[in-house]
Order: sequence, then C-alpha cells, then structure tokens
Amino acid sequence: MKQLFKNILIFIVVLFVITSIFSYFTGQEDAPQDMSLSQLAIAIQEGRVTEIVVDDLNLEITLTDETKARSRKELGSSLIEGLTGLGVTAEQLRATTVTVKRPSQISVISTNVLPFLLPLLIIGFFIFFMARQVQGFNQKAMSFGQSQQKDDSKNERPKVTFKDVAGAKEAKQELQEIVEFLKFPKKFTDLGAKIPKGVLLVGGPGTGKTLLAKAVSGEAGVPFIHISGSEFVEMFVGVGASRVRSLFQKAKKQAPAIIFVDEIDAVGRRRGTGLGGSHDEREQTLNQILVELDGFDTDTNVIVMAATNRPDVLDPALLRPGRFDRRVTLDSPDISDREAILKIHAKEKPLSDSVDLSNIAARTPGFSGADLANLLNEAAILAARKNQKKIEQIDILTSIEKVMLGPERRSHMLSDREKEVTAYHEAGHALVAHMLPHTDPVQKVSIISRGSAAGYMIKLPEVDKHMHTRSEFIEDLSVALAGHATESTVFGEIATGASSDLRHVTELARRIVTDYGMSEKLGPRTFGQKEEMVFLGKEIHEQRDYSESTAQKIDAEIDAIISKAYKVAESILNKHRDKLDLIASKLIEKETLEKEEFEALVGKKEKVSHKSVMVSKGTNETADVARDASA
Repeated sequence: MKQLFKNILIFIVVLFVITSIFSYFTGQEDAPQDMSLSQLAIAIQEGRVTEIVVDDLNLEITLTDETKARSRKELGSSLIEGLTGLGVTAEQLRATTVTVKRPSQISVISTNVLPFLLPLLIIGFFIFFMARQVQGFNQKAMSFGQSQQKDDSKNERPKVTFKDVAGAKEAKQELQEIVEFLKFPKKFTDLGAKIPKGVLLVGGPGTGKTLLAKAVSGEAGVPFIHISGSEFVEMFVGVGASRVRSLFQKAKKQAPAIIFVDEIDAVGRRRGTGLGGSHDEREQTLNQILVELDGFDTDTNVIVMAATNRPDVLDPALLRPGRFDRRVTLDSPDISDREAILKIHAKEKPLSDSVDLSNIAARTPGFSGADLANLLNEAAILAARKNQKKIEQIDILTSIEKVMLGPERRSHMLSDREKEVTAYHEAGHALVAHMLPHTDPVQKVSIISRGSAAGYMIKLPEVDKHMHTRSEFIEDLSVALAGHATESTVFGEIATGASSDLRHVTELARRIVTDYGMSEKLGPRTFGQKEEMVFLGKEIHEQRDYSESTAQKIDAEIDAIISKAYKVAESILNKHRDKLDLIASKLIEKETLEKEEFEALVGKKEKVSHKSVMVSKGTNETADVARDASA
C-alpha cells in the first residue's frame, strides 16, 4: 500500500508539472484587450483600425497606434455582413486590410484532437506504470524463497589472508588443511581421504571467527559466500528451507567455494524444544541444512563454515561426523597475541614514539580482537578531539579505562562528604589488594566517576591466567569486600556504593561452592543443572539435584566463606589504618593515583611464587574460570 500511494503521488506531481509548463508558456504573451463587434465597427468608422486577421471565429485587430485587440464574429455570417449591419460603409472597409487566415494542421490537431488525446495518453501511461509495479511485486514474490547471500568473490577489495589474522596459531594450522583441500583436492582423494563437509568455528564474541573464515577463502582463492543464520528464518513455513536449497545450488555452480553461515545457532538449535512442535519454520530449515550437508558429493569441493559462541545449544545431528567434521576453538588472545593484534590495527594509525604496544597488551587481559580494535579506534577519536597529529600513549591508556568502565563523568560532582566516602572506599580496595599475597598488583586508583561507578580500582595480572586457585578466589572476595569494610570501620555506617561489590561477592562465593567444588564441607561436587530456556532469551532455569537440607548447607557455606573473607579485609584495614588514611587523603587531593604513586605510599608488593601458594594452603585445587567471573 505504501508503494501504491507513492506511485499515485508521483503521478499527481508529474501532472502538476506538465500543467504548470503549459500555463507558463501560454501566459508569456501579452494578453490583448477584448473588443466587441460593435466597438470594432465604431473604430473602423473612426479610422483607427489598420488590419483585421480572421482566424475562424476569432478576430485579431491591429489599431493605428499599433496596439492589439481581439474580438469574435457571429457564427454563420461573414465579417463583412456583420460590420455592414452595424453601419460600416464599403469605403470605410476599403481603408482597412482584412486577411483571412487558413488553419494549419497543427492548430487543427491541437484544437480538435489534442484535448481528447492528451487525457487518454495520461490515463494509458498511468495504467502502464501500475502494471509494471504489479509485475515487480510478482517477481519479488517469486524470489521470496531465494537466498540473500553475499558473494565476496565479485568485490574488488583486497583478500584477507592468514597474515592479516594475528594469534590463533592452532586454529590457523587446523584451517590450513582446509585450504589444501580446496586448492589440491586430488592430492587427498587419491589416498582415499574425503573432503570435510563442514567446519564449526567456536569462540566468544570478537575472537575473529568471521575474519578467519575470510582468510581461508583468501588463502585458497575461492569464492566466499556468506549469510547470517537469521536470514533463513521467516514467518512463512518452508521459506527457510527454500533459501537453503537456493544457497547450496548457487555454491555448487561456483565450486570450489566456501559457504560461511554466521551465528548458526539462530537456526541450528536443538530440535524438539520449540513451541511449534516439529513442524515450525526453524526446524524445517534445520532439516534442510542437514540434508544438504550430508548430500554433498565428494567432488563438489564446497565447504560449509559456520560460527557460533553457543555450541551447547546446537542440534547433535548438526555436529555428527559427515556434517560438521571439524571444530576449531578460538580463545581470547594471550599477551603476545594481543600485541600482534594491536600492531595489525595500528598500521593505518599514526602512533607517537612514546606508544609501547607491549605495555598496552599487558594492561588488556581478557580483551578480544574486536575489543583491541575498538580500543585503538577510541584512542584515535580521543587524539583527534585534542587536535593532535599522532596518538599518544596516554590516549590509549585512557581508552582502556573507557572501554572497561565507560567515559569519564567529570560533571558528576560529589559533595565533600561523598568524595571522602568514595576515597576511603577505593583506598580500602587498593590497600587490601596490595597486602594480600595472591592478588594481582594494583595499577590505578581513582575517584573520578566513570560509567555508573563513583570511583574505581584497577588491578591487572602480570601474566595471563587460565586457572585460579581457591586461595586466589578467597582473597578476591576480601578485596571486593574491602570497600564495605572500610566504610564500616572509618565512618561507622554503610553507604550504597558497595552494592555492586556485594553482588559480585555473592555470585563468586556461590560459584566456589556450587560450580568449582571448592567447599571443604560439601566436598568436590557441583550442585544444580542450569539450562537456557530457548524462547525466553537470557532466562536460566536451574534444575535442582540436591535436597532442601543440602540447600541450607550451601547457603551456610557461602555465608562462612564471605564472613571469612570479610574478617581478613577488616583485619588488614585495622592493622594498616595509617596507610589507609594516607591513600584516602592523596586521592582526595589528586583524584587519581597511578601504580608508581600508589607504591610510593605503601611500598612494593611482595611476589609469591605459584609453588609457595600451593604449600602454604596445602591444596592443589584449581578451576577454569570464565572471564565474567574473574575479579
């Protein structure tokens, strides 16, 4: 309907323009004065008329003063008869030149034919225009089931290769075999090896799954056909399956080629969990993908690559051998990989000589490749805002905090009392983190508001950690509780600033007990099975596999762990109250303390080796920790 209204509006505008043009040209001539036939007769008698041009019934009159006039003669009688009847003599008529103008073909057509033909032409043009629109709608309807894939082989932009992908050494080595399959398939088929049907790239957001898929295409020199998993699914049942068939048919015509399906979990979720039973659109689309994958011939040379960060929700039939034969896992880059990624993204950015990318890599643990690209982009924006010609080290360091915590809010003014409470709160975090042996070194303490935080303390590991011990977790709890304990110790009451710390403490303590099996009383086991409800977004359903009495023990153990960590923080704060006051006063004065300034107040942090940690605690319990759970 919107398109129809648009077409009608265009038609009206065109008609208005044509009418305006005709009106413009017809209005250009000076309109002569009108004169009745009796007035013409009087003018002839007075000798004021020099010429009369007869054009059918119209009379074009030229007076002696060279002015123009117009009149009309009577129908059915000649001009001479009409003027004679009004008293004009023959002698008076001889003094006036009378010319009879013969009508031309164009004037006959414009006068008699065009008034009837022009409306017919306009109506015919309108009907033709509407018919073309209907034909276009029919073509769109017929192509509704065609896939909307994009083919990078037709683009002239430079190809991405493995040289453009920093880090991910094992992933690139695994994918190098796929490149060999595509470039030299006979080398493998002669030995009876079958070309892999599919490769599943698994990794967190921003780890480079799409970039690696493009690099495989660039290395092999084959077409790269990419599409999102959500583009298969429509409200009409059968459209997704039709698009899958269309996609694979087009890929086979361009073989050897790579089909890349981004976010395949949008269409490849486990079947049998939908509200529409086994016949809904998403499941039919998945069934068609399974058929196409398993129906490939060995000589088609088409490989399907897919990316997801939720492999746990994919249908088992999608992951079996013969469909997605390879699974390539991409982790967050380590410190050397982060430095290499920074160098790639810094190629087109003018960096100052003061920029140390190795230092930046050390200060960005847990950052993905996309995070690092965003970091340098934010630094470039900040440098441009300052009218600088090059990006300085301080710009990148400031951007790290912006990416992690949000932009500075210097307009968020705190009262003197709130500023003092915030200074002591952050000083408590920093002091406890510095004094405990297994925590990461403090890098910066600030009471400048960023994001939703009134202040912040940053501590970063000296080396990348992939495992955490129970001792590290307990000390992290003490650091998180230090702000709350400081407010209670110094001011005798608690403010609302510690709410986010308490949420983190409660979550981490529960995971220590229920997920990591680090409880001394409940033993090495997990509690509860968490499942994501597919149609409820992020809502998590926990299935209890323990009794109510065990639930009470879990709560009691969580309380005991938190209470123990709180007492440790409280004892450190009481023991080093003079240092706490010194740090807080400096924060009130300067608002921000860097690592060197902080250590000048409290001394260097003592380093504890991993071996001494294990001996002092008498345990060798470790656990894999997700990025969002690490403190």
